[in-house]
Amino acid sequence: MQLTFLGAAGEVTGSSYLVETGSVRFLVDCGMFQSGREADKKNRTAFKFDPKTIDFVLLTHAHIDHSGLLPRLSAWGFRGPVYCTAATADLLQVMLKDSAYIQEKEIEWRNKSRRHSRPAQDFAPLYTVTQAEAMLRQLHRINYNTEINPHPSIRCCFRDAGHILGSSIIELWVKQHSGYKKIVFTGDLGKPGHPVVRDPAIIHQADILLIESTYGNRLHRSMTDTLDELVHAVNDTLIHKGGNVIIPAFTVGRTQDILFLLVDLYRQGKLGKMEIYVDSPMAQAASEITLQHLSLLDQESTDALQWMSDNVQKPWIHFVQDIEESMQLNHIKHGIIIISASGMCDAGRIKHHLKYNLGRPECSIVITGFQAARSMGRRLVDGARVVKIFGQEVPVRAAIYTIGGLSAHADQADLLNWLGHFQKMPQKIYVVHGELSNSAALVAAIQQKFNWTASIPERLSVATL
Repeated sequence: MQLTFLGAAGEVTGSSYLVETGSVRFLVDCGMFQSGREADKKNRTAFKFDPKTIDFVLLTHAHIDHSGLLPRLSAWGFRGPVYCTAATADLLQVMLKDSAYIQEKEIEWRNKSRRHSRPAQDFAPLYTVTQAEAMLRQLHRINYNTEINPHPSIRCCFRDAGHILGSSIIELWVKQHSGYKKIVFTGDLGKPGHPVVRDPAIIHQADILLIESTYGNRLHRSMTDTLDELVHAVNDTLIHKGGNVIIPAFTVGRTQDILFLLVDLYRQGKLGKMEIYVDSPMAQAASEITLQHLSLLDQESTDALQWMSDNVQKPWIHFVQDIEESMQLNHIKHGIIIISASGMCDAGRIKHHLKYNLGRPECSIVITGFQAARSMGRRLVDGARVVKIFGQEVPVRAAIYTIGGLSAHADQADLLNWLGHFQKMPQKIYVVHGELSNSAALVAAIQQKFNWTASIPERLSVATL
């Protein structure tokens, strides 16, 4: 049996792993590379195999860095099923079509710009909306904690990863001559006590373990300190300085987390009257999907939804749909909270809101999620005094708050605590889905705490299991 690390090896994005047993060939995740100059090239050359030979795909969750190349895989000849949870399938209906639309528009703009300089062959998008819609028909919905057999030699089970709605840890049993060998893919592992979703499921045994390390080198701020900083950022900006609060946020997961926390802090009397604009059509769709899967939410979120239903005095929340209304927000100079995508500030409507608010010292930018290397969000976190938006240099005068405790990823302590439930050391531990320094820190921490050996695979490396 061979395992090929196609992505998320020494980096965060592009999660995809090829498993070959001799009788079956399948992928776990098929994610898009994001951020950095090499991302587009990596996405266009990601398939080091013939997609027609892939029997099926197991998908941990809907985030584009785990699912975003599925339409390209299908367009290139993959015709098998994609197994995922029902909530993941619902989210993909929105996310993959949106991903395709963005690519079509970006390529359209790129081709127009190129023709002005010199005639040349047009670029093509990674995939089109039509191709994304075709791939969606290949989705197969799976319940949590229900064992399935995607192939006679394969058993697998999806466990709640506690990361976003529908996210999964995948337990996989591969039949071999001496019995079954168990491989566990954590996907993106959530943080216990995180808003909205339930805590990650506990796993007790694996022969082979692939564990994420997005925050493998650090500890998140406590939730108490995190909420105190969020309260300070909002109150200081809206009440004392008279500016706007701009929150870049991933449309799936983070936006819903922030809305829950703002409502809950209002309930506690820590925040006052708020006008909240969620400027992302996809975030509205994701929020509506969340309400269709109430059984997957934690008790605190269920209680908050009931409170919103029962009370007239509550935060004013408005979802912005059309471009004209989004543009009108840039004329409002004080008193509002804008939550918008993308979460790393590299694309989407958030760039417009940053352009109009970054240069104003009375405003605040609240960073609530992971910022990949070379993204605009990372430059803001790292203290950039000037950033370029739509070709224009914009000074950074607004206050920048980095509220790490809201991360939907487990930190180093959470990862080690999760590993502590294993009854014995896995035969192989591969630390993936992290920048190299973060993965290396987790390898060292595993060695120190458990005296277990773990390794960081290189992209496109092949492990014989």
